[in-house]
Amino acid sequence: MYKILILHGPNLNMLGTREPEKYGNITLADINNKLEHLAKELKLEIETFQSNSEGELVSKIQQAYGKFDGMLINPAAYTHTSVALRDAILSADIPAIEIHLSNIHTREDFRQKSFIAGVSIGQISGFKYNSYLLGLRALTDYLFDY
Repeated sequence: MYKILILHGPNLNMLGTREPEKYGNITLADINNKLEHLAKELKLEIETFQSNSEGELVSKIQQAYGKFDGMLINPAAYTHTSVALRDAILSADIPAIEIHLSNIHTREDFRQKSFIAGVSIGQISGFKYNSYLLGLRALTDYLFDY
């Protein structure tokens, strides 16, 4: 059974109340619940983790080395600023898919640059909570080499 790490970056703990016009009314707990249900369907084991701290996210990625088969990461605001997350993904040597609830390519100029995209096998953005579900399906296909 494949083991997938799902990382949620800063401010995602505020989903449901934070800018619902951009992110919808769904909470992070709701997203994790949907991911758990899909993981069972896909015969995957998942672990979810959210932090507002860049260092905690880096540590979690480093600890994933040799323990996880793939990773979904929504780096949130760290997408546009964190070389540390980028380097951690490279060093963990785990296939990663970058996830975003909103379409970062239609937002402010500073949000259109991703430090994570270049070290990911793909990026899914703009589908609100479905970005996570699409990402989990895509990662499963990648791992099973369909």
